[in-house]
Amino acid sequence: MHIKRKGCKDKPLSEAQQRRNRRIASPRSRVEHVFAGMAQLGGKMLRWLGLALATLQLH
Repeated sequence: MHIKRKGCKDKPLSEAQQRRNRRIASPRSRVEHVFAGMAQLGGKMLRWLGLALATLQLH
């Protein structure tokens, strides 16, 4: 449900699809930053789902 849509060469995204992608991108980027921090510290596996628990694991 929260997967971003991709356009093709012959069929670009509509304005509504672009707005939907922007709504998905904001919370996703916050979560992805947590995973990037774990990777930089050497950890490749995260045992919890969700931003709050993942951040707690980092500290």
